[in-house]
This record gives sequence, structure tokens and C-alpha cells, in this order.
Amino acid sequence: MNVKLYNTLGREMQDFKPINEKEVGLYCCGPTVYNYAHIGNLRTYVFEDLLRRTLEYAGYNVNHVMNITDVGHLTGDADEGEDKMEKSARETGRSPAEIASFYTDAFFNDIDRLNIVRPKTACAATKHIGNMIGLIKKLEAKGFTYISGGNVYFDTSKFDRYGELALLDRQKLRAGARIAVDDNKKNPADFVLWFTNSKFENHIMQWDSPWGSGYPGWHVECSAMSMKYLGESFDIHCGGIDHIPIHHTNEIAQSEAASGKKWVNYWIHGEFLLMDKQKMAKSAGNFLTLQTLIDKGYDPLDYRYFCLGGHYRSQLVFNFESLDAARTARMNLVERIAAMKLESDPTPVENLSPRAKELLENFNNGLLGDLNAPKALAELWQLMKDKDLGVADKLGAVFEMDRVLGLRLDEAEAPSVALTDAEAALVRAREQARADKDWARADELRAELLEMGIEIKDTAKGTECRKSVNR
Repeated sequence: MNVKLYNTLGREMQDFKPINEKEVGLYCCGPTVYNYAHIGNLRTYVFEDLLRRTLEYAGYNVNHVMNITDVGHLTGDADEGEDKMEKSARETGRSPAEIASFYTDAFFNDIDRLNIVRPKTACAATKHIGNMIGLIKKLEAKGFTYISGGNVYFDTSKFDRYGELALLDRQKLRAGARIAVDDNKKNPADFVLWFTNSKFENHIMQWDSPWGSGYPGWHVECSAMSMKYLGESFDIHCGGIDHIPIHHTNEIAQSEAASGKKWVNYWIHGEFLLMDKQKMAKSAGNFLTLQTLIDKGYDPLDYRYFCLGGHYRSQLVFNFESLDAARTARMNLVERIAAMKLESDPTPVENLSPRAKELLENFNNGLLGDLNAPKALAELWQLMKDKDLGVADKLGAVFEMDRVLGLRLDEAEAPSVALTDAEAALVRAREQARADKDWARADELRAELLEMGIEIKDTAKGTECRKSVNR
């Protein structure tokens, strides 16, 4: 299968060609574990899960690595603001380690509920300080750093391609148009690799280093850990679009300055989730968590379906009316599939009819063309509504599609229904006919119940009744 992806580096659709034929190195920026992930954050992880599932669907083995930022970083990407972990520790009276452990567990609970496949490696920043120090020492030896005001800075003037990913104008950067002036910096875009002179007294999280006791800058952690687990060059780096101008730009500079090689071949970025036309953010106080949605009666997969309804490179506006529509559509899908499962087992993919294979190919074309989930969902519904396809073929094709969509459709079960006295009497009569081995009478009663909209399934635990769903 040929996968096409939109590469932020170059701003164009490109055929995906991994460094190694069937192996893909994928690095995704993970959470800073000082608070719960909000649903805007989780939209990014749903898109990254769609990417991973698509690559695996296409036959690749994906080595998925994600960082856990438990060191904390400043509230502004540009070495500005307050340290998030320290701030949370002060407000809650817990240690940074306790906060990090609690919110790391909460994060993984959220992605499990959204049926997001866990990364093969989730690396905590505090476990890799030595790797970060090693990277900074390499940059220092190559002349890319300087010390000012007690901190170690990366000198962006020494890296000719600085700003290439974000299409930044170096002349404007020199004029200080992008970042507030820091008297310790030689150039406005320079950034801290290691803080030894914290702006906060009694900073809790500190480590010994060749430059003194301190802590790493945020940008250096992703470079150090990705290269540890994926090598000095790998295939794909993902994250939100807000990371393009500073975080990912700085990662490229320090990584390629250290190795002398191209670091990442494909940069894939997800757009914002908007709430009332504003970016959802913890700092703005306008964020919702997945638990908030659950408390309002939604299934986590309702939110996953909602996310799949928008292309990852398009802004998606969240409101409860849209989430209600996603829930209705998903439940309709689940109920249809549950009813179909009562009738037949799925056809194996290799034995699908020509028409089912055609519809599955349409699904693949949407999906493999830059992860077009809305088109893929539309093709799924086209298949479900196709009157020329049998139930077994529909189930076989839709379960294949769900390998990527991740909606757990193979687990679909329609809700049990309360039967009227008359319906219950017919069910009991059929059970008696079966006990008497009067198969003809049992079949007559099944047909009569089906006319009434009641579908019967005989199981080891007894007779199950489900409401019939029109297809």
C-alpha cells in the first residue's frame, strides 16, 4: 500500500518512503504531566494513533516512541514564564514526582479509554537527564553553545538552516521580531539548553552537570530521547501545529548540529481543537477533560468518532451539539453491526466479494491519502448501506476498516430490550419448542418474533433478544 503524507517540511504531499524498507521510526511529543490532558491535547493523540494504525495497516512495523515531560518546562515555549511542574507542586503541596506519577497514570488511562494504542516506548525526561547532558556536551564541543547569565544557550547564528521548518525570516529574528529580548542572549532566537541560574529561588528539580547544578531546557529532551531510541536519523516526528515555530524548530537545530545529519524526514502536525472559536488551553481555563465528557454521559469512543470526523490538518470546532451528532452516528453504527452479528459471521478479508473489495479499496484510498478519516468514514457508511452486499461481506469489510478507525466495532452489542408480555410469551414458547426438538415450530416462532422487530440469538447462556435494526 502506498501511503501519502503532508510533510510540513516542504509544505507538500509526499509519498512515504521509510529509511528502512518495512520499519518506521515514529516520535510523538507527549504530555507535560502537571495536569490532566484536555480534549484538545487528546485530539492530537487520536490523530497520531490514526497515523500509526494506518502505517501498520499498510504493512509497516512502527517503532513508536513518546516522551513524558516530568521535568516540567516553562509556560512559554520561548524560555519564558513559570515552570509548570514547580507551579503545580506549589499549588497542591505535593512533590513534582508525586504530581508526575499521578498525571502520567491519568494520561494513559485516557488514551486507553480512547482505544489509542500505547507507544512502544514511553520515556520519562527525568530518567534521561544523562542523555540530555551528553547531547549538550556534544554541541559544546562543536562550538554551537555559549554560557551567559549562568545558563547554557544554543547559538542559532551558527546553524545555517535555523527556521527552515517554520519558514522563519532570519532577518526578522535578528531584529527580535519573534521573541522578547533576553539580555543574556546573543540572538533573539537563541534558546536555553541548560539552566543553572533559575529565575525561581529554591528550585526543586535540579541535577548536577558540567555547568553546575540545574535542569535542562524543554527542547533538548525530545532530541536526546528520540535519538536514544530511534537513532540520529528517523522517519516521522509528530505534534501539534503550535510546536512548529519554536519547539520543533529548536529541536531540529540542536539535533542536526550535534549529528551533522538530517534528523527527521517527515514532519506531521495536527491542527487545533477550537472551543467557541478559541484554541483550547489549560492556561486559558477553557478546557474540558475526557472525564468531563464521561460524566455527562458520553462514551470515550463518541469523542474518538467526533475527532475522526475532521481531517487532522483542519481546525475542528468542539461543541456538545457536534458531539451529540457523533454519538448518534456511532451508536447507529454499533447497533447495525450488532444486529448483523446475530445473522452471520464475517467473511475473511481474502474471501470478500468483488463489490466488498471495491468498497474496501475506496476506504483505503481515502485513508492512505494523508489520513483522510472523514472520507474513510464516509466509505464505511457507503458499505453499510449497500443493498447488494450480504451481511457476512459487510462485517468482514467493516472489521478490516476498524483496524485503523479503532472504534471497537468487533465488540458491538446492541442493548438488551425489555419485552412485552406477549413478546416474552413467544420467546418462552420458542424455547419450549427447541427443548421438545420441534425445530419447525421453533423456526416459525423466530420468524414471528422477527416480524415484531425482535431478533433472537441462541447462546450457551440462553436466548438473547435484540431490537432489529433496518439496514
